[in-house]
Amino acid sequence: MQNNQSILLAHGDGGLLTHELIEGLFSRYFYNEILGTFSDAAIFPGASENLALTTDSFVVDPIFFAGGNIGKLAICGTINDLAVSGAIPLYLTAAFIIEEGLLMADLEKIVASMAHTCEEAGVKIIAGDTKVVPRNQADKIFINTTGIGYLPAGVDLGYHRIEEKDKLIVNGSLGDHGLAILTQREGLGLNNQIISDCAFLHQLIGKLLNETTGIKFMRDLTRGGLATVLKEVAQAARVDFWLAEENIPVNETVRTIADFLGLDPLYLANEGKFLVVVAPEEAEKVVQLLKKDELGSQANIVGEVAAKNTRGNVYLKTAFGGTRKINMLTGAPLPRIC
Repeated sequence: MQNNQSILLAHGDGGLLTHELIEGLFSRYFYNEILGTFSDAAIFPGASENLALTTDSFVVDPIFFAGGNIGKLAICGTINDLAVSGAIPLYLTAAFIIEEGLLMADLEKIVASMAHTCEEAGVKIIAGDTKVVPRNQADKIFINTTGIGYLPAGVDLGYHRIEEKDKLIVNGSLGDHGLAILTQREGLGLNNQIISDCAFLHQLIGKLLNETTGIKFMRDLTRGGLATVLKEVAQAARVDFWLAEENIPVNETVRTIADFLGLDPLYLANEGKFLVVVAPEEAEKVVQLLKKDELGSQANIVGEVAAKNTRGNVYLKTAFGGTRKINMLTGAPLPRIC
């Protein structure tokens, strides 16, 4: 990374520049054996069971959107980072940076939504902080969270477990959150035809881990979408992935509007979808378990691990029989989505 380079919006979109920022700067200064796993939550020794900790910041614009708001998003996003690491979420912290002039009524709606989501999810906010900055020094409200949980005995998820012939599963249609944010932000007048998939996933994931033994790895499909996540995982695990386009679930409304806007659903953000890498003999069982839950009703096997000890390529077999190479998101086609 060049010292004379400026930070761009694209450094926060979860794509190639985000990856370069993490590897070229943060990892260079902060690296240690716990951080070095680069998972969604850090697993570290506790009194009797390993603890899990994650942190995130939420700057979504608009702060209210079809299917949720910045408060619900902050709770669900933090819970999901713990859940896909195999951890059981317990406690959260919440810190608010509020711009002078934000309506108190809007702040109360956000806080009430956070409390309601915590109650439904069975987690507690146990610490927090509030700062108010002058007008034009923030954009309404930003929220930072920390999530703490524990890793049950015997749960071992990680890049090291991914093997050739493992199957790739997603729990439902892609791109709903990213497109819901975009259409509302740009005032496209679609009358909430697209609803964000913002939801907490730990209860569904807990069922999978309790009832199956073949799950190797999980990751939530937020910034950069399925495409960027798969490329990142492929490089870290040194495997190649092959995807089948016709097996990837995308709601027809999302597909139609994305095509009209020139966007690829594979790169759109999600807030209630996750990737599962599972042993081939357990793949169909995982799909059926997912389909029993509303959050997994459109689950499907979308690809497989084709080779190991590679440079980490991702290939898509298109619906027309061609082959397309998948890379990380570059640029910032949809900033401020989480």
